[in-house]
Amino acid sequence: MKYIDNKLVEKKMGTRLTTNTVAKNIFLAATLFGLVVLVILIYRVVADSIGWIDFEFLTNKLSTDAEKAGIMGAISGTFWLMIVVAPVTLILGVGTAIYLEEYARKGRLQAFIQTNISNLAGVPSIVFGILGLTVFARALGLGNIVLAGGLTMSLLVLPVVVVASQEAIRAVPQFLREASYGMGATKWQTIKNVVLPAALPGILTGVILALSRAIGETAPLVVLGIPALLIPLPDGIFDKFTVMPMQIYYWTLDSALVAEYANLAAATIVILLIVLFIMNSIAVLIRNKFQRRF
Repeated sequence: MKYIDNKLVEKKMGTRLTTNTVAKNIFLAATLFGLVVLVILIYRVVADSIGWIDFEFLTNKLSTDAEKAGIMGAISGTFWLMIVVAPVTLILGVGTAIYLEEYARKGRLQAFIQTNISNLAGVPSIVFGILGLTVFARALGLGNIVLAGGLTMSLLVLPVVVVASQEAIRAVPQFLREASYGMGATKWQTIKNVVLPAALPGILTGVILALSRAIGETAPLVVLGIPALLIPLPDGIFDKFTVMPMQIYYWTLDSALVAEYANLAAATIVILLIVLFIMNSIAVLIRNKFQRRF
């Protein structure tokens, strides 16, 4: 019978417990550090925005006078940008996910496409801005209009939608497909009537979160040369525009010359955070309400 050294066992157990305690404290400290920084940031932004957010701020156009400046142009531009991003992202993203999960044969080509989609999700956003400038703004001659910005932002968030849609489609149990085939349905009828309705909550959640990222991105639009000047409100996808992140960027830069612009930037950040919070809340509600358990 093998002899067990109790002291050695106790020493190893003590070392493991100490290591576990140290790791737990490190992770707790990292979490608290992130929360403290977030709270300080939100406090500073909200404090600087007090007294600047009112109805006139939301409805006025851009102005060189800080007291009269508003973000209606940025809100309108953000709305038109989403008019382009939402359908393009939804159609291309979901279509790609359906092909990869339901039609593509498992092999090198499918693995190659899947790997590149996953890699694109980690590419810096400014690279997509350079791509949009090269292809949409210059090659196609669109310039810095809503359509060029929308297509560029669609490329940015497309990998997120594809991956989220794939996961939602993959989560649909195989027996539902087999039951549909047993009833005589074709593959497309099965996808349309069985797979997509079951995967819709996950797909919509991914799309909304992707749109939230598109609303908050600035780097690709800076590369495209999107202005934040006193331009007319956009009336369609072929007009020039600006968005809330761009307005925040330029007002932050100009705050070195006019101190009140820092308050305008803070007020715009608060409005943007409210919009993002609402969109993320909608995504959570959709997931919780329509999620099916099989």
